[in-house]
Amino acid sequence: MNRKALAAILTGTMVLSATACSAGGDYNTASTTVANYNYAASETADGYIYNEPTEWEGEYPEETTAAGQDFNTEEYNTIKENSFIDVLQNPLSTFAADVDTGTYCNLRDMIINGYNLSNIASAIRTEEMVNYFDYKVDSKDDVFSVQYSVGDCPWNKDNKLLVMTMQANSETDITNEGNNFVFLVDTSGSMSGELDLVKKSFKLLAGELGPNDKVSIVTYAGSSETLLEGSNDYIKICNVLDKLSASGGTNGSGGITAAYECAAKNFVKGGNNRVIIASDGDMNLGITSQSGLVDLIKEKKETGVFLTVLGYGRGNYSDANMESLADAGNGNYFYIDSINEAERVLCEKLMQTTVTVAKDVKFQVEFNPYEVASYRQIGYENRQMAAKDFNDDKKDGGEIGAGAQVTVCYELKMRDPEAKNDDGLKYQDTVLSDKAGNGEICTVSVRYKAPAEDASKLIQYPLKDNGISNQDDFNFICGVIETSLVLRNSEYKGTATYDSAYELAKSGTNNNKYREEFCGLIKRLK
Repeated sequence: MNRKALAAILTGTMVLSATACSAGGDYNTASTTVANYNYAASETADGYIYNEPTEWEGEYPEETTAAGQDFNTEEYNTIKENSFIDVLQNPLSTFAADVDTGTYCNLRDMIINGYNLSNIASAIRTEEMVNYFDYKVDSKDDVFSVQYSVGDCPWNKDNKLLVMTMQANSETDITNEGNNFVFLVDTSGSMSGELDLVKKSFKLLAGELGPNDKVSIVTYAGSSETLLEGSNDYIKICNVLDKLSASGGTNGSGGITAAYECAAKNFVKGGNNRVIIASDGDMNLGITSQSGLVDLIKEKKETGVFLTVLGYGRGNYSDANMESLADAGNGNYFYIDSINEAERVLCEKLMQTTVTVAKDVKFQVEFNPYEVASYRQIGYENRQMAAKDFNDDKKDGGEIGAGAQVTVCYELKMRDPEAKNDDGLKYQDTVLSDKAGNGEICTVSVRYKAPAEDASKLIQYPLKDNGISNQDDFNFICGVIETSLVLRNSEYKGTATYDSAYELAKSGTNNNKYREEFCGLIKRLK
């Protein structure tokens, strides 16, 4: 649907979805279908101002002309926020690493284009908002480096906030004999308004190719078609992209199968083999269920080909499908709302987004009951894992690229050492080990596999309350979290408001253009 002609009021209509799959295992979820009603739009210098609803008088792309299409739907997997967990009952927090950023760019697009944000809780994954931004990591270890802070929680002064950033070192010795990229382009009718941005995005990436790199181009609509195989010729790649046009239905499963076959045919041993899919996630031919698509991607990832998912579009966008595909396929998920974002993801952060240095990355945080009474992980709801899966190398984790960061946050209720257990329970006078009194609030364990290996390695980091290591980063992250809490109308938002979120974020911008942009978005929300 043409994004310049339409806008959306987001409603809370709920429908059942197929079983989705996180990197940590299967989980059952519902999907929120968001109704998008038609608005008349007037263009301004900084975006679009949407007026009262009006009847749409333009033409829909071929795929959306069916009867009853007065509005389209967007789909998001429903998120139930993490709650506080008692450390004595369950000291282990286990989850798969995630460096996706789709939520933030999707939200930015909604705000700039004047969407009503009164009911978008399912569209907000807090960890993706936090992880969109870069933070300072001073330490340098062999594979991962860690920087963390412990400070007062701004929206609940009685609690502490643990903020931890783990960075994969870009100097890690990873052999790369060349890039084998397959551009998988959704050319169905629903992509007619986005195809120009898709072409420009892939041209940017093609411009970054080295002498040992090659590109194939596969398209899918009603059927799939391989238009180019294993080329390093920038002009030829651009010419093929220029000829793409949008029409017809969406056989995404057929396109995925053809793209992985193409990647396997041109496989570079010791290289970076990757399918990069550009789509709105709406699939209505072939395998259409989320669970079926996830199973297909799980099967294809065993070929050693990684996945990057680029989301485009508005109106009938399926965030649920796009995120699930990335999670299931050793992949990362980004939402591209502008050519600037395409350049950031595909050029500025090329190594982080396309060169995997650690796969199946899993975290397990063991909290010290002597110091911490209970904890609440902020975000990562759909990346949770059973504690036993941490040491099981058959269980998938997340993928991290060279120089990429993973930032994780916990709100902590600290234990009062003078408090007595007076709940009357017989077995709760737990005797703590001698190690519990060493001042550590937790130990962070990281499991990961080298890209070409099947056995994992373990790294551990004990953390003490040494205060705030970087005040700008801490304040900015707090501002991002508060914004998310208010947008979600979270039961854990405490005193958080857009005003306090803005003040926190603004105090930590440190002349960073991306942080300044975020502050500008909060001002629009106030």
